[in-house]
Amino acid sequence: MKDKFKDILAMEDVKGVVWISFDGETLFREFSPGMGVGTENIPWREFFEGELEGVREADLVFEKGRVYIRKTDAGYLMVLTGNLAPGAMIRLNCDILLPSLKDAGAGRGLKRLFRKKR
Repeated sequence: MKDKFKDILAMEDVKGVVWISFDGETLFREFSPGMGVGTENIPWREFFEGELEGVREADLVFEKGRVYIRKTDAGYLMVLTGNLAPGAMIRLNCDILLPSLKDAGAGRGLKRLFRKKR
């Protein structure tokens, strides 16, 4: 799974990537060394259903960094960056990544038993 996100993680000033299902389950999580980010106890489902309802993408800007959020078929992809990360390149890499995430998200849970053979 990590190889799917390697291009985003290798970008300048990217601190980490988190991919979370609509139910709040962490599908992928990778941070730069030294980033002590705890995402386990955050009520993601309530955040997605309330604050991000109907949002396809968002770029949240803070004093010391940014969070780019992108809706996928299986959940939300969040890219944590510093202020110097190139936003256009992050969006482009996410556009390229999205088709491969469709296949990865389909194999989770009971859906993998009923997946169509190609």
